[in-house]
Amino acid sequence: MSGPAPASRSAARDPLAVRLLLTAAALAVVALFLVLPLAVVFAEAFAKGAGAFWEAVRDPETLFSVRLTLTVTAIVVAANLAFGLAAAWAVTRFRFPGRRLLSSLIELPLSISPVVSGLVFILLLGDAGILGRHFAAHGVKIIFALPGIIVATLFVTLPYVARELIPLMEAGGSQEEEAALTLGARGWQIFRRVTLPNISWGLLYGIVLASARALGEFGAVSVVSGHVRGETTTVPLQVEILYNEYHFAAAFAVASLLSLLALFTVAVKKLLQRRVAAGRSGGAAAAGGVA
Repeated sequence: MSGPAPASRSAARDPLAVRLLLTAAALAVVALFLVLPLAVVFAEAFAKGAGAFWEAVRDPETLFSVRLTLTVTAIVVAANLAFGLAAAWAVTRFRFPGRRLLSSLIELPLSISPVVSGLVFILLLGDAGILGRHFAAHGVKIIFALPGIIVATLFVTLPYVARELIPLMEAGGSQEEEAALTLGARGWQIFRRVTLPNISWGLLYGIVLASARALGEFGAVSVVSGHVRGETTTVPLQVEILYNEYHFAAAFAVASLLSLLALFTVAVKKLLQRRVAAGRSGGAAAAGGVA
């Protein structure tokens, strides 16, 4: 518990000029690369007035892209929830060969370019792909259709729930679950009444991150969707289409919707971040007390 204190005292002893310089540099970067771009997006979105903004937002193709994006996000987040819980439970509660390797592989999608992952899925699931030809033989189309968008989005968002739950469950330990087991509780009862309350904030945090990534995913979806208007265009793709067709105000109007979602996600993320940190501290303290 005495670790962070020396670092704080050391920082307080830094010369005033250094602290002012570093603070000014950080604020300048935030203003230049975060605040200014967001301000430009909203300024351009309303450049032709609120009426033009509203017309762009309620355009049938835009509304379709919103519905498609929300549908894909809902499916992907549900799948992430199931996978994240199963993976975190397996990694933190069982000991088996390759456990550490599995934990590392879960984060692999974060280091692969979304465009590359999209190309891989075309090779695997395209009509002439290794697996896709079998689906095609039964009339099932994966690539350039909704299933392909779901698969690509699922791949890039797969780590978010699991990587939040694994450290949380490791810090909390399994003592409470073992105690519940000795008292006769069944598996579902242990999960619902012991495990879930301890990981609920981390779970929500992972869901928020996965949702944000799914809503704004462009690279992988762009490759596997085929940009079929009115069929496979998500919101980010709709922004690209409008911009390429020189409908700048409409493009920025739709982009402002994504920006609002991003700001909302940041606010929720900060709230959950505090809860998760408090949960981890509580888990570590409990583990220390048991030890």
